[in-house]
Amino acid sequence: MLRQCGQFATLPALAVQIIEIAEDPSSTWEDLRQVIAIDPAFGARLLKLVNSPFYGLLRPVGTLREALGLLGLRAVKNVAISTSLAKLFRGGKVSAAFNVSELWTHSIAVATAARMLSQSTKVSPDEAFLAGLVHDLGILVELQSRGALFGSMMERLDEEDELTFRCAESSTFQTTHEMLGRSLCELWRFPASLTFTAGFHHRPWELAEAEQALPALIHVADVMAARQNLGYSRTVETRDLKPEMLRLAAIRECDVAAVEVALPEAVHEACRILSN
Repeated sequence: MLRQCGQFATLPALAVQIIEIAEDPSSTWEDLRQVIAIDPAFGARLLKLVNSPFYGLLRPVGTLREALGLLGLRAVKNVAISTSLAKLFRGGKVSAAFNVSELWTHSIAVATAARMLSQSTKVSPDEAFLAGLVHDLGILVELQSRGALFGSMMERLDEEDELTFRCAESSTFQTTHEMLGRSLCELWRFPASLTFTAGFHHRPWELAEAEQALPALIHVADVMAARQNLGYSRTVETRDLKPEMLRLAAIRECDVAAVEVALPEAVHEACRILSN
């Protein structure tokens, strides 16, 4: 299925270059600046992000050098990937209840919730945000590689309320978006933490204990986005957050309650930044 996705399964060159620079200990800020300067639109998006409420700076930042200094290599890498992902989610309606752009809204909502929740955990906010964006990428692999079958599956889901998304996938494709998302992340050479999140966000307890925190965090964020109907949420199989899942994610119920209040406005801001 990945082979039949063509260009979709190829991460854009700019993102690949930025990832390579961010992962290379010998790289300098000047190396990064030169790569980003080739794409003015990406530089503008960086400035937009660093001046947004996401970072809460006391004064506006007007130059790329300042933005790079404030964001750090990891955040710049994540913005590069986020910008690339936004282009993959462009599309219209596939069924009465599924629009590709709504899946992007859901992904942003999960990413935003995860980032906010991570403040009270040991997970990096930038890593949590990117994990939220990539968690449902496998659905796009299905759409790109098996468009007609995917449309039929979505119509079936529209008609059968009790049918779960993963059960529908298994009977249609003999695989799930978790498995496909994990394979795509491996193809893109993403860190293991993101690969595990894409592959196990519905079942983080199946991972080794050391790998459970981020997928569990995304599971919680996934449920929170579904509770507030932020984007396409048919993939979410429960609206309940079990104590065991909160324990795996190292999140308290009071943290969830506080984030839920602020989430809609934060998602609106994130969509404004990432969808333009």
